[in-house]
Amino acid sequence: MTRSDVINAIAQVLAGPMQHHHMQDFSPTARLNEDLYLDSVLILQIFLNLELEHGLMVDDDLISRKDVVTVADLADLFLPERETLSATPETPAAPMPEFEGGVHGEEYYDIKVHCFVSCLCDGLKRRGIDHRPFYFGIWDAPFGIGPRHDLLYHHETVSHEPFRLWFERLYRAPVTPWYDPSRSKDENITTFLRLLESRRKTEGVMVMLDLFHLPERENKFNQNPFPHYLMPEMTDDPAMWFIRDPDYRWEGVIEREKVLNAIAQPTVAGGYHFDRAAFRPAADADVAAYLNECLIRNRNPLIDALRDILSAHVEGRNGLTLSDLSSGLRELPVLAIRKYAYEHGFAFIWRAALLPNSEFEHWCTEIEALHQELKNIHFAAMKLAQTCDQRLIEDVTRRLDRADRIEFSIKTRLGAAFDAWSAGFRETPARRLTAAG
Repeated sequence: MTRSDVINAIAQVLAGPMQHHHMQDFSPTARLNEDLYLDSVLILQIFLNLELEHGLMVDDDLISRKDVVTVADLADLFLPERETLSATPETPAAPMPEFEGGVHGEEYYDIKVHCFVSCLCDGLKRRGIDHRPFYFGIWDAPFGIGPRHDLLYHHETVSHEPFRLWFERLYRAPVTPWYDPSRSKDENITTFLRLLESRRKTEGVMVMLDLFHLPERENKFNQNPFPHYLMPEMTDDPAMWFIRDPDYRWEGVIEREKVLNAIAQPTVAGGYHFDRAAFRPAADADVAAYLNECLIRNRNPLIDALRDILSAHVEGRNGLTLSDLSSGLRELPVLAIRKYAYEHGFAFIWRAALLPNSEFEHWCTEIEALHQELKNIHFAAMKLAQTCDQRLIEDVTRRLDRADRIEFSIKTRLGAAFDAWSAGFRETPARRLTAAG
């Protein structure tokens, strides 16, 4: 099968069973996300339909290739390596010194996986303060389960208050909520505008908006709604605002009215403000206390939830069927990416304890493997939902078991390194600041 054949098969899948609404922009050079509005779940659906309807299959590790940008890139995954442009082998990189560069260097790659946390960490980085400890709470951050056993990253039971209180303890500065749920949306927007107008240079005003209503911005998960925190700033042009979005590493100018419309959506509510000039480096004892609270050593909450969701659909709880499983796991990619926060945990401990680069790189590979297996679970569950073939339940269960083993191994090594590093610390009482307002 040639590249053209595969591209035609992709077009047939999108126009046929997927009934995609952006086929007018389809071409070999069309970008999957930016031009065709295909998020990670829809791309999984393409893989699934290509397998079931055209007999086209790829290895598990190719499903989440990060260098797949265009339709042609996607098609190349199904071709023999000699037929692709990327067949030339790369020269292996020279081994990195164990205690120079890498995790011990100044250019250590910074993972972004949570909008609330990323906004506050942006202030820390601007102050030259190590922000990595604050990401410890992300790998097992709370999520919601809906009444039909669906996985939800944004839910009424999920609160950012524990993050706020721990930030205040760690960095000894207030993070003040300005959004008042007892007041109307218009009244809260008035408060927000007042904070923007009086904002000092070192202050950040965080606001939750529905990113789905800002088509100018990247929405790689194609969520609707898509609650998201970012930080607007006024410009010399009253009609335009400068938007700082640390979680997506994006800065740019957007029309004021478009931003206000996204804030005004009934699907979102929330906001905080802070002054980064007040931030102070975290004490080791407080960092140790935070990591000790965040590292849930005896269970993996996300994988446990996935097992229960699978069981609910297999058993038919609340009238569910296997075909409902795809919608039940629709938001898994948003939660799976949080597992990359483990890299911040390893990076902090490896730098503090001066542990070797090679082992750090090994555990980064394991973290990548965990994320890959969660994506494989999602794909296998979608296949089960589409075919309703109960023989596939065993495959999903086997993948859940493997993800469990990988995550427990990550936690075990991180916990051992943490215990050795923190052995000399004794947690001391620390006053948590109470924000006014």
